[in-house]
Amino acid sequence: MLWITADEALARLGTKPQTLYANVSRGRIRAKPDPADPRRSLYRASDVQRLAERHAGRRQAAAVAAEAIRWGDPVLPTAISTISDGKLFYRGHDAIELAGHATLEKVAALLWNSQDIRVETGEHRTGEASRMANALTVLAARVMNDLPALGRTPSVLQAEAVSVLSTVAAGLAPWNGEPVSLHQRLALGWQRPEAADPIRRALVLAAEHELAVSAFAARVTASSGAALSAATLSGLATLTGPRHGGAWLSVTRLAEQAVSVGVREAIRGALSSEGLVRAFGHRLYPQGDPRAKALLASFEVPPLYRFLAEAGEELLGEPANIDFALAALAATFGLPEDSPLVIFALARTPGWLAHAMEQVDSGQLIRPRARYAGIPPDDAL
Repeated sequence: MLWITADEALARLGTKPQTLYANVSRGRIRAKPDPADPRRSLYRASDVQRLAERHAGRRQAAAVAAEAIRWGDPVLPTAISTISDGKLFYRGHDAIELAGHATLEKVAALLWNSQDIRVETGEHRTGEASRMANALTVLAARVMNDLPALGRTPSVLQAEAVSVLSTVAAGLAPWNGEPVSLHQRLALGWQRPEAADPIRRALVLAAEHELAVSAFAARVTASSGAALSAATLSGLATLTGPRHGGAWLSVTRLAEQAVSVGVREAIRGALSSEGLVRAFGHRLYPQGDPRAKALLASFEVPPLYRFLAEAGEELLGEPANIDFALAALAATFGLPEDSPLVIFALARTPGWLAHAMEQVDSGQLIRPRARYAGIPPDDAL
């Protein structure tokens, strides 16, 4: 991983220092303090090169559009959340501050521009299936029965969003006792009541994250007019990918490897085999993922994870991210192996529903054109 000085970055970009600093604040270029002089910063060469190539010469609209969906410029307007100056905001409210006191239900109401909501209790279990499998199954069962989202008022859609969230919660956090908050349902269901508050914080911190791939998938589905349950199902299915909600698996594997060979060698091994270590860094947070910092501060991090975090920042120049924090949470309280994904999925459901309702309200169909790169049509005849 190569880091360069400001002078080198400016030479490659051909811009003024103010433009360089603006790109850093917007998360387009990652920066870190220069170990030789903390008053100066170093800049990630690959980020600088990407921007330099983007601005080199006049670009065709097709090339710009293709780049926009690869961590490029914003492609959809939204009032739901934003990441600015290294901070995450839900409708203008600092997510870190919300995590200090709010529940996921309160955050859902905020994201939906709704009144306080009450998630219904219910228990959907199918044999020995995992909680994620249960959630996917019960959501899929709704899709063909629920009404399309188009042509329905915001208040009606908000009421249906509560119902969809209740369905997902029944799969991910089954509960048939007296009504309690979602974080308590998870903690009590896993027989770890002492984990309730850190789980609450995790749910709030992971509730929404701008146009993450799962939110984009939910918006695409909603733009077709499909039911809110269908849009949520799209988000949930997308979350299962190893480059999104499944990233926690690489963290647990890293911890297991660290037990055998030590934390530094485990990080070196992951870097050598995969070319990156998913437990550290985030492109939208050049100075470190604030969600991870807030979550890790809410419980006593086990020594193994503490040493991993320290070694990762030293070797990679990147602090631990939210995937690392969720894995550390699970290890601290002895939660089930898939608990990071369960927490992440339940947390993100209100965000997917917010995006789905916002997309329906826009009245726009998301239908980009493809840039054909195959055999020329005439040659195929």
